[in-house]
Amino acid sequence: MAKKTIVFTGGGSAGHVTPNLAIISEIRNDWDIQYIGSKKGIEKELIKKIAVPYHGISSGKLRRYIDLENVKDIFRVLKGCLDARRILKKLKPDLVFSKGGFVSVPVIIAARSLKIPIFIHESDMTPGLANKISQRFADKIFTSFEETEKYFPKSKVKAIGSPIRKEILQGSEEKGRRFLGFHSGRPILTIMGGSLGARKINEVVRGSLKQLTAKYQIAHLCGKNNLDPSLEGISGYRQFEYMHEELADVLAATDLVITRGGSNAIFEFLALGIPMLIIPLGLQQSRGDQILNAKAFAEKGFSLTLEEEQLTSESLLKHLETLDQKSGEIHMTMKQSQQGEALQTLVTEINKYR
Repeated sequence: MAKKTIVFTGGGSAGHVTPNLAIISEIRNDWDIQYIGSKKGIEKELIKKIAVPYHGISSGKLRRYIDLENVKDIFRVLKGCLDARRILKKLKPDLVFSKGGFVSVPVIIAARSLKIPIFIHESDMTPGLANKISQRFADKIFTSFEETEKYFPKSKVKAIGSPIRKEILQGSEEKGRRFLGFHSGRPILTIMGGSLGARKINEVVRGSLKQLTAKYQIAHLCGKNNLDPSLEGISGYRQFEYMHEELADVLAATDLVITRGGSNAIFEFLALGIPMLIIPLGLQQSRGDQILNAKAFAEKGFSLTLEEEQLTSESLLKHLETLDQKSGEIHMTMKQSQQGEALQTLVTEINKYR
């Protein structure tokens, strides 16, 4: 029997792709999987790494402010709808699954015009603009946070958590320490500023290395082109632009983590039981979703929050000391969490269309 076809979409940032990768890994033996994304977005690079057929379309940017580019983007989105409709008519998928991002909107509109069933997953506390537009066309909407359900029609929405890549949960602590060259006599602090790094976090961490390395061994993922050669060779400090295969092992060896407030990342740390200090993107850099994500996790007892505007060497060291003191309590709270079933829930729902 021929496999049914599913089309995934979502892009613009790694956060709009990573959950799709988790789902694809679980269903690729049972489905013919295709991906529609933008012609030059980060999703193209990530999807090609897993050997899934990729179809690029025209896409604009959904801005929340007045800009002359918005006029041009109307035509880009219209062309994207035509591109997506042409691709979908050829592929004849049985289901479209969207993780959001501006590239998903033309795909969702085209899928609805062809009466193809549509699933959407929203990661953040409040919906992004793409999912706000797309919700009217969706058959089912899944969210990471229970608090997000109120933004969508009750008949369509269900809070399930965030789909976590299984491989991230299968790391080896021993391999992680060996890769880093770290010993077991001092805790490991991993610092992750997102796929592009975080300039202020990098600066404050590097300005505090003497105090930090007195207590921790540090794995610093600083982002592309953000390595500092002058810091190579410092005992107890390793810096990387990013990690791929080694990340699961490094996280298995990690005792505490400093992170941005992206939903996918913090749900992964929750699943791994790593107490986290969240430094969310501020309102000047984002729509405020990371601030709300961080607030929700702090209220549930999973993390501490340090606003970037308040980030200094002194405040960083103080918050880390508090996180260290509360780490046992936080770890126990995480273990009692009901999160972790999102991936299987989505696989079950998707397989209903086989």
